[in-house]
Amino acid sequence: MEFIWPFMLWLLLLVPLFAVLYVLFQRARRRRINANFAGLGFGPAAGSAPGARRHIPPAFFLAGFAILAVAMARPQTTVTLPRVEGTVILAFDVSGSMAATDLKPTRMEAARVAARDFVQRMPTSVQIGIVAFSDTSFSVQKPTNDQDAILASINRLTPQRGTSLGRGIQASLGTIASLNDQGPLLYSNRTPSPTPTPTPVPKGTYSPAVIVLLTDGENNEAPDPIAAAQAAADRGVRIYTVGIGSAAGTSLHINGFTVFTQLDEAALQQIAQMTGGTYFNAQSAQQLRSIYDNLDPQLIVKPEKLEVTSLFAGASILVLLVGGVFSMLWFSRLP
Repeated sequence: MEFIWPFMLWLLLLVPLFAVLYVLFQRARRRRINANFAGLGFGPAAGSAPGARRHIPPAFFLAGFAILAVAMARPQTTVTLPRVEGTVILAFDVSGSMAATDLKPTRMEAARVAARDFVQRMPTSVQIGIVAFSDTSFSVQKPTNDQDAILASINRLTPQRGTSLGRGIQASLGTIASLNDQGPLLYSNRTPSPTPTPTPVPKGTYSPAVIVLLTDGENNEAPDPIAAAQAAADRGVRIYTVGIGSAAGTSLHINGFTVFTQLDEAALQQIAQMTGGTYFNAQSAQQLRSIYDNLDPQLIVKPEKLEVTSLFAGASILVLLVGGVFSMLWFSRLP
Protein backbone atom coordinates (compact mmCIF):
# COMPACT_ATOMS: atom_id res chain seq x y z
CA MET A 1 0.00 0.00 0.00
CA GLU A 2 1.19 3.52 -0.83
CA PHE A 3 0.19 6.91 0.54
CA ILE A 4 -0.33 10.18 -1.32
CA TRP A 5 0.20 12.23 1.86
CA PRO A 6 2.52 9.98 3.90
CA PHE A 7 3.45 12.81 6.29
CA MET A 8 -0.02 12.48 7.84
CA LEU A 9 1.06 9.10 9.24
CA TRP A 10 2.98 11.04 11.92
CA LEU A 11 -0.42 11.40 13.59
CA LEU A 12 -0.19 7.71 14.52
CA LEU A 13 2.43 8.69 17.11
CA LEU A 14 -0.43 10.27 19.07
CA VAL A 15 -2.04 6.84 19.54
CA PRO A 16 0.47 5.49 22.11
CA LEU A 17 0.60 8.97 23.69
CA PHE A 18 -3.17 8.96 24.19
CA ALA A 19 -2.98 5.40 25.55
CA VAL A 20 -0.37 6.42 28.14
CA LEU A 21 -2.37 9.51 29.11
CA TYR A 22 -5.48 7.36 29.52
CA VAL A 23 -3.66 4.92 31.83
CA LEU A 24 -2.28 7.78 33.91
CA PHE A 25 -5.72 9.38 34.07
CA GLN A 26 -7.30 6.11 35.26
CA ARG A 27 -4.66 5.67 37.95
CA ALA A 28 -5.14 9.21 39.20
CA ARG A 29 -8.91 8.72 39.16
CA ARG A 30 -8.55 5.48 41.17
CA ARG A 31 -6.37 7.22 43.75
CA ARG A 32 -8.93 10.03 44.18
CA ILE A 33 -11.76 7.52 44.61
CA ASN A 34 -9.81 5.52 47.19
CA ALA A 35 -8.86 8.71 49.02
CA ASN A 36 -12.48 9.88 49.11
CA PHE A 37 -13.73 6.57 50.48
CA ALA A 38 -10.88 6.44 53.00
CA GLY A 39 -11.90 9.88 54.28
CA LEU A 40 -15.41 8.57 54.84
CA GLY A 41 -14.10 5.56 56.76
CA PHE A 42 -15.16 2.79 54.36
CA GLY A 43 -14.21 1.38 50.95
CA PRO A 44 -16.23 1.13 47.74
CA ALA A 45 -19.00 -1.44 47.72
CA ALA A 46 -18.18 -4.80 46.15
CA GLY A 47 -19.37 -5.07 42.58
CA SER A 48 -19.99 -1.32 42.25
CA ALA A 49 -17.00 -0.72 39.95
CA PRO A 50 -17.61 -1.08 36.21
CA GLY A 51 -14.53 -3.31 35.88
CA ALA A 52 -12.74 -3.88 32.60
CA ARG A 53 -15.85 -2.91 30.64
CA ARG A 54 -15.11 0.77 31.21
CA HIS A 55 -12.01 0.50 29.01
CA ILE A 56 -13.86 -0.80 25.95
CA PRO A 57 -15.36 2.51 24.66
CA PRO A 58 -12.03 4.40 24.95
CA ALA A 59 -10.32 1.54 23.12
CA PHE A 60 -12.81 1.91 20.26
CA PHE A 61 -12.25 5.68 20.16
CA LEU A 62 -8.47 5.18 20.08
CA ALA A 63 -8.76 2.61 17.27
CA GLY A 64 -11.08 4.94 15.35
CA PHE A 65 -8.55 7.76 15.62
CA ALA A 66 -5.75 5.49 14.34
CA ILE A 67 -7.81 4.43 11.31
CA LEU A 68 -8.74 8.07 10.65
CA ALA A 69 -5.05 9.05 10.70
CA VAL A 70 -4.34 6.42 8.05
CA ALA A 71 -7.26 7.74 6.00
CA MET A 72 -5.85 11.29 6.18
CA ALA A 73 -2.64 9.98 4.58
CA ARG A 74 -4.77 9.09 1.50
CA PRO A 75 -3.84 5.41 1.05
CA GLN A 76 -3.90 3.84 -2.37
CA THR A 77 -3.45 0.27 -3.45
CA THR A 78 -2.92 -1.52 -6.73
CA VAL A 79 -5.95 -3.52 -7.80
CA THR A 80 -6.56 -5.59 -10.89
CA LEU A 81 -9.78 -4.48 -12.53
CA PRO A 82 -11.46 -5.92 -15.62
CA ARG A 83 -12.84 -3.43 -18.13
CA VAL A 84 -14.02 -3.29 -21.70
CA GLU A 85 -11.63 -1.26 -23.79
CA GLY A 86 -10.86 -0.40 -27.40
CA THR A 87 -8.19 1.68 -29.10
CA VAL A 88 -8.45 4.13 -32.00
CA ILE A 89 -5.37 5.56 -33.72
CA LEU A 90 -6.05 8.82 -35.58
CA ALA A 91 -3.43 8.93 -38.36
CA PHE A 92 -3.18 12.48 -39.74
CA ASP A 93 -1.80 13.36 -43.15
CA VAL A 94 0.34 16.48 -42.52
CA SER A 95 1.84 16.70 -46.00
CA GLY A 96 2.06 19.98 -47.86
CA SER A 97 -1.07 19.21 -49.91
CA MET A 98 -3.13 19.43 -46.72
CA ALA A 99 -2.74 23.22 -46.96
CA ALA A 100 -5.00 23.20 -50.06
CA THR A 101 -8.19 25.23 -49.81
CA ASP A 102 -10.64 23.10 -51.80
CA LEU A 103 -12.16 22.37 -48.36
CA LYS A 104 -12.60 25.61 -46.43
CA PRO A 105 -10.62 27.01 -44.82
CA THR A 106 -8.03 24.27 -45.56
CA ARG A 107 -7.91 20.49 -45.80
CA MET A 108 -5.92 20.40 -42.55
CA GLU A 109 -8.57 22.35 -40.67
CA ALA A 110 -11.31 20.13 -42.14
CA ALA A 111 -9.40 17.11 -40.84
CA ARG A 112 -9.09 18.73 -37.41
CA VAL A 113 -12.84 19.46 -37.29
CA ALA A 114 -13.70 15.86 -38.19
CA ALA A 115 -11.24 14.49 -35.64
CA ARG A 116 -12.33 16.82 -32.82
CA ASP A 117 -15.97 15.87 -33.30
CA PHE A 118 -15.02 12.18 -33.30
CA VAL A 119 -12.93 12.47 -30.12
CA GLN A 120 -15.57 14.39 -28.19
CA ARG A 121 -18.21 11.77 -28.94
CA MET A 122 -16.13 8.75 -27.93
CA PRO A 123 -16.84 7.06 -24.56
CA THR A 124 -14.06 6.99 -21.98
CA SER A 125 -13.64 3.24 -22.52
CA VAL A 126 -11.94 4.03 -25.85
CA GLN A 127 -8.31 5.11 -25.83
CA ILE A 128 -7.29 7.43 -28.67
CA GLY A 129 -3.76 7.93 -29.99
CA ILE A 130 -2.46 10.42 -32.57
CA VAL A 131 0.01 9.63 -35.39
CA ALA A 132 1.17 12.22 -37.93
CA PHE A 133 2.76 11.40 -41.27
CA SER A 134 4.13 13.20 -44.30
CA ASP A 135 7.24 11.73 -45.96
CA THR A 136 8.07 10.41 -42.46
CA SER A 137 5.84 9.42 -39.58
CA PHE A 138 5.86 9.83 -35.81
CA SER A 139 3.62 9.28 -32.82
CA VAL A 140 2.23 12.56 -31.50
CA GLN A 141 0.12 11.24 -28.63
CA LYS A 142 0.17 7.76 -27.15
CA PRO A 143 -3.30 6.19 -26.69
CA THR A 144 -5.07 7.77 -23.74
CA ASN A 145 -8.53 8.54 -22.35
CA ASP A 146 -7.54 12.17 -21.64
CA GLN A 147 -9.61 14.12 -24.18
CA ASP A 148 -7.89 17.43 -23.38
CA ALA A 149 -4.48 15.95 -24.23
CA ILE A 150 -5.84 14.40 -27.44
CA LEU A 151 -7.46 17.64 -28.63
CA ALA A 152 -4.32 19.63 -27.80
CA SER A 153 -2.26 17.23 -29.94
CA ILE A 154 -4.69 17.61 -32.85
CA ASN A 155 -4.53 21.41 -32.64
CA ARG A 156 -0.71 21.37 -32.88
CA LEU A 157 -0.61 19.60 -36.25
CA THR A 158 0.58 21.67 -39.25
CA PRO A 159 1.31 20.79 -42.93
CA GLN A 160 4.86 19.57 -43.63
CA ARG A 161 6.32 17.93 -46.79
CA GLY A 162 5.52 14.91 -49.03
CA THR A 163 3.05 12.09 -48.44
CA SER A 164 3.68 8.49 -47.43
CA LEU A 165 0.45 6.68 -46.59
CA GLY A 166 2.46 3.52 -45.98
CA ARG A 167 4.53 5.14 -43.24
CA GLY A 168 1.39 6.46 -41.58
CA ILE A 169 -0.13 2.98 -41.50
CA GLN A 170 3.13 1.43 -40.27
CA ALA A 171 3.49 3.99 -37.47
CA SER A 172 -0.10 3.35 -36.41
CA LEU A 173 0.47 -0.41 -36.33
CA GLY A 174 3.64 0.17 -34.29
CA THR A 175 1.69 2.26 -31.77
CA ILE A 176 -0.93 -0.47 -31.45
CA ALA A 177 1.76 -3.13 -30.98
CA SER A 178 3.46 -1.04 -28.28
CA LEU A 179 0.31 -1.12 -26.13
CA ASN A 180 1.36 -4.58 -24.93
CA ASP A 181 4.93 -3.43 -24.25
CA GLN A 182 5.24 -2.19 -20.67
CA GLY A 183 8.96 -1.38 -20.93
CA PRO A 184 10.38 2.16 -21.10
CA LEU A 185 10.45 3.99 -24.41
CA LEU A 186 14.09 4.71 -25.29
CA TYR A 187 15.47 6.75 -28.19
CA SER A 188 18.31 5.27 -30.18
CA ASN A 189 19.98 6.22 -33.46
CA ARG A 190 20.84 2.59 -34.18
CA THR A 191 19.21 0.84 -37.10
CA PRO A 192 16.32 -1.17 -35.65
CA SER A 193 16.54 -4.91 -36.04
CA PRO A 194 13.83 -6.42 -38.23
CA THR A 195 10.81 -7.72 -36.37
CA PRO A 196 9.36 -11.11 -37.24
CA THR A 197 6.36 -11.07 -39.55
CA PRO A 198 3.26 -11.98 -37.51
CA THR A 199 1.15 -14.93 -38.53
CA PRO A 200 -1.92 -13.60 -40.36
CA VAL A 201 -5.11 -13.93 -38.34
CA PRO A 202 -8.06 -15.81 -39.82
CA LYS A 203 -10.14 -13.74 -42.21
CA GLY A 204 -12.92 -11.87 -40.44
CA THR A 205 -10.98 -11.71 -37.14
CA TYR A 206 -10.53 -8.16 -35.87
CA SER A 207 -8.56 -6.68 -33.01
CA PRO A 208 -10.03 -4.16 -30.52
CA ALA A 209 -7.88 -1.47 -32.15
CA VAL A 210 -8.66 0.43 -35.35
CA ILE A 211 -6.91 3.08 -37.44
CA VAL A 212 -8.69 6.18 -38.72
CA LEU A 213 -6.65 7.52 -41.67
CA LEU A 214 -7.38 11.19 -42.38
CA THR A 215 -5.76 12.08 -45.70
CA ASP A 216 -6.27 13.31 -49.26
CA GLY A 217 -5.00 9.92 -50.44
CA GLU A 218 -2.22 11.23 -52.67
CA ASN A 219 0.88 9.12 -52.14
CA ASN A 220 4.30 10.06 -53.51
CA GLU A 221 6.69 8.34 -51.09
CA ALA A 222 7.62 4.74 -50.28
CA PRO A 223 6.61 2.28 -48.90
CA ASP A 224 3.66 0.99 -50.88
CA PRO A 225 0.45 1.87 -48.96
CA ILE A 226 -1.30 -1.24 -50.31
CA ALA A 227 1.41 -3.46 -48.79
CA ALA A 228 1.08 -1.58 -45.49
CA ALA A 229 -2.69 -2.04 -45.61
CA GLN A 230 -2.18 -5.77 -46.17
CA ALA A 231 0.02 -5.87 -43.05
CA ALA A 232 -2.83 -4.26 -41.11
CA ALA A 233 -5.29 -6.80 -42.52
CA ASP A 234 -2.96 -9.64 -41.49
CA ARG A 235 -3.05 -8.31 -37.93
CA GLY A 236 -6.84 -7.96 -37.95
CA VAL A 237 -6.63 -4.16 -37.67
CA ARG A 238 -9.35 -2.30 -39.54
CA ILE A 239 -8.49 0.95 -41.31
CA TYR A 240 -11.26 3.53 -41.70
CA THR A 241 -10.23 6.08 -44.31
CA VAL A 242 -11.47 9.67 -44.31
CA GLY A 243 -11.06 11.53 -47.60
CA ILE A 244 -9.94 15.13 -47.08
CA GLY A 245 -10.32 17.24 -50.21
CA SER A 246 -12.34 17.32 -53.42
CA ALA A 247 -12.27 14.99 -56.40
CA ALA A 248 -12.08 18.04 -58.68
CA GLY A 249 -8.85 19.09 -57.00
CA THR A 250 -7.13 22.47 -56.77
CA SER A 251 -3.81 24.12 -57.51
CA LEU A 252 -1.45 24.72 -54.61
CA HIS A 253 1.49 27.13 -54.69
CA ILE A 254 4.50 25.83 -52.72
CA ASN A 255 7.94 27.51 -52.73
CA GLY A 256 7.37 29.11 -56.13
CA PHE A 257 5.95 25.95 -57.70
CA THR A 258 2.36 25.29 -58.69
CA VAL A 259 1.18 21.79 -57.78
CA PHE A 260 -2.18 20.30 -58.69
CA THR A 261 -3.65 18.14 -55.93
CA GLN A 262 -6.89 16.19 -55.71
CA LEU A 263 -8.55 13.62 -53.50
CA ASP A 264 -7.67 10.03 -54.44
CA GLU A 265 -10.86 8.29 -53.30
CA ALA A 266 -10.07 5.06 -55.16
CA ALA A 267 -6.90 4.42 -53.12
CA LEU A 268 -8.64 5.16 -49.84
CA GLN A 269 -11.59 2.95 -50.71
CA GLN A 270 -9.21 0.09 -51.57
CA ILE A 271 -7.32 0.43 -48.26
CA ALA A 272 -10.58 0.43 -46.29
CA GLN A 273 -11.98 -2.55 -48.21
CA MET A 274 -8.80 -4.61 -47.76
CA THR A 275 -8.85 -4.24 -43.97
CA GLY A 276 -12.59 -4.54 -43.32
CA GLY A 277 -12.99 -0.83 -42.70
CA THR A 278 -15.14 1.85 -44.34
CA TYR A 279 -14.42 4.90 -46.46
CA PHE A 280 -15.86 8.26 -45.37
CA ASN A 281 -15.77 11.69 -46.92
CA ALA A 282 -14.81 14.56 -44.63
CA GLN A 283 -17.92 16.46 -45.75
CA SER A 284 -19.99 13.77 -44.03
CA ALA A 285 -17.77 13.64 -40.95
CA GLN A 286 -20.71 13.06 -38.64
CA GLN A 287 -20.79 9.51 -40.01
CA LEU A 288 -17.49 8.87 -38.25
CA ARG A 289 -19.49 8.08 -35.13
CA SER A 290 -20.45 4.77 -36.74
CA ILE A 291 -16.81 3.68 -36.36
CA TYR A 292 -17.44 3.06 -32.68
CA ASP A 293 -20.36 0.79 -33.56
CA ASN A 294 -17.94 -1.38 -35.55
CA LEU A 295 -15.21 -1.34 -32.92
CA ASP A 296 -14.80 -4.77 -31.31
CA PRO A 297 -13.81 -3.95 -27.72
CA GLN A 298 -12.25 -6.64 -25.56
CA LEU A 299 -12.40 -7.40 -21.87
CA ILE A 300 -8.94 -6.67 -20.48
CA VAL A 301 -7.48 -6.86 -16.99
CA LYS A 302 -5.10 -4.10 -15.98
CA PRO A 303 -3.48 -3.26 -12.64
CA GLU A 304 -4.47 0.23 -11.57
CA LYS A 305 -3.77 2.35 -8.52
CA LEU A 306 -6.96 3.01 -6.58
CA GLU A 307 -7.27 5.46 -3.70
CA VAL A 308 -9.05 3.82 -0.75
CA THR A 309 -9.31 6.85 1.55
CA SER A 310 -13.09 6.56 1.69
CA LEU A 311 -12.87 2.96 2.95
CA PHE A 312 -10.60 3.91 5.83
CA ALA A 313 -12.66 7.02 6.63
CA GLY A 314 -15.85 4.94 6.70
CA ALA A 315 -14.22 2.31 8.91
CA SER A 316 -13.04 4.98 11.37
CA ILE A 317 -16.54 6.46 11.62
CA LEU A 318 -18.02 3.01 12.21
CA VAL A 319 -15.52 2.21 14.98
CA LEU A 320 -16.12 5.59 16.65
CA LEU A 321 -19.89 5.05 16.52
CA VAL A 322 -19.59 1.60 18.10
CA GLY A 323 -17.49 3.04 20.91
CA GLY A 324 -20.02 5.83 21.44
CA VAL A 325 -22.94 3.40 21.53
CA PHE A 326 -21.22 1.19 24.15
CA SER A 327 -20.41 4.22 26.27
CA MET A 328 -23.98 5.55 26.14
CA LEU A 329 -25.52 2.14 26.89
CA TRP A 330 -23.25 1.32 29.80
CA PHE A 331 -22.44 4.71 31.31
CA SER A 332 -24.98 7.12 29.76
CA ARG A 333 -22.14 9.35 28.61
CA LEU A 334 -19.32 9.55 26.09
CA PRO A 335 -15.81 8.81 27.35
